[in-house]
Amino acid sequence: MVRPVTNHELEALLHEAGYGYAHGAFARQVNHAAGDHGHLRYDASTVYWWLRGRCPDRHIQELITTVLARRIGRTITVDALGLGGEGTQVGLHYPGSPREAVDVGSRLWRMTVQRGDLVAATPFVVAAALNTGFAWRFDPADATVAHQGSRRILDSDVTALQLFADQFAELDRQHGGGAHHTRTLMSDFLYRNVSPMLHGTYTDAVGRRLMTAAATIAGQLAFMTYDAGEHGAAQRHFTTALRLAKAADDALYGAHVLANLATQAIYLGHGPEAVRLARAALDGAGRAPASVLARLHTTEASAHAMAGDRRACTRVLARAARALARSRPGDAPAWAGYFSPAHFAGAALRCHRDLQLHRQAVRYGPAALDVPAGNVRTRVLHTALLATTHAAAGDLDEACLLGKEAIQHSRTISSGRVRHRLAEFARGLTPHRSVAGVADFLEEHRSALAVAV
Repeated sequence: MVRPVTNHELEALLHEAGYGYAHGAFARQVNHAAGDHGHLRYDASTVYWWLRGRCPDRHIQELITTVLARRIGRTITVDALGLGGEGTQVGLHYPGSPREAVDVGSRLWRMTVQRGDLVAATPFVVAAALNTGFAWRFDPADATVAHQGSRRILDSDVTALQLFADQFAELDRQHGGGAHHTRTLMSDFLYRNVSPMLHGTYTDAVGRRLMTAAATIAGQLAFMTYDAGEHGAAQRHFTTALRLAKAADDALYGAHVLANLATQAIYLGHGPEAVRLARAALDGAGRAPASVLARLHTTEASAHAMAGDRRACTRVLARAARALARSRPGDAPAWAGYFSPAHFAGAALRCHRDLQLHRQAVRYGPAALDVPAGNVRTRVLHTALLATTHAAAGDLDEACLLGKEAIQHSRTISSGRVRHRLAEFARGLTPHRSVAGVADFLEEHRSALAVAV
């Protein structure tokens, strides 16, 4: 029986090099590359087993990269071969150059399309996240991103990409990152449309705009993947988006992506590390518009709250409020327009809840629920958070009313964070299940879970 291919990275490289149906010829080239020192006798059956999980030693892997690079016409790293489990490392580490960023991004998007289960199962590595943040902040700017490839990329091509980015962001706001078909569509779009463009021919000016557009879509996919609860995959997409933003020389968008990575670290309970990431984002943003500063300060305040530092949280939250008061419509890029007073209030609510200041937290409730139209997920998240805070403060009736409202709104949203927040609320109510209103909510929650499954 023929075994299925498991090493899709090597398979794709063989096809790109023209060896997809000539495994014997490829094996002979590897034998030849070894020269008189190797005396290798590889054949088509050897390649068959490489494609199905067998791993040659490092020296042989280097010979394989030499043969493939000669045929394809670009550098191929050992990690790109998918041998020995390296595929799980794709996208985890910050690329050192724009070309490496393009190659790593292309491999990550291809893996997401072809082996989404493998990418989804990768873990979040907080040390790698910190290294990414520091590299983005302190690595020197790229001198040029101009490239020679098979297809000329024009400004009109980049403009079209930016339109797609806006549409993907709207899908996320309306339906949540947990909508698997949307993320699959985005991954396929990056793999089949954006990757060939990044490997095309473009000037430095067009290339910078192209990198921005690619970073925007990759960053949106990263956030949606985080929202879905696939945290290792999300980290890898965030890292790719950050490096593309660096190549684009777009410090503002890079700071936004790094703040999202900090937000993910907060969600996963890495408070001190999230503080460092948020500070790197603020430091690297430069002379940012007030609305962007408001968002970045808010992220840092949330990280301090998670870390249990009440004084630092209060100080930075005040900076965020002042920046928000200075902001004006149109003072920031379009991607930053989502951050509203309701988003700030929701973050302030979360900060005070994390610091166990429940009575102070509920004061932000009305403002946190005044969410702009279309931000369905934000409304559900804030409603469930406010319900949890009321429950912690002893207001069980108000908590249950808000909880039921959150469940009703959540029916149109697919989001791991929403499910987590509702489950968190339900767990907090369980000791009070003898109360009639609490029992009603818990039953409604169980029914909602059954429908979701």
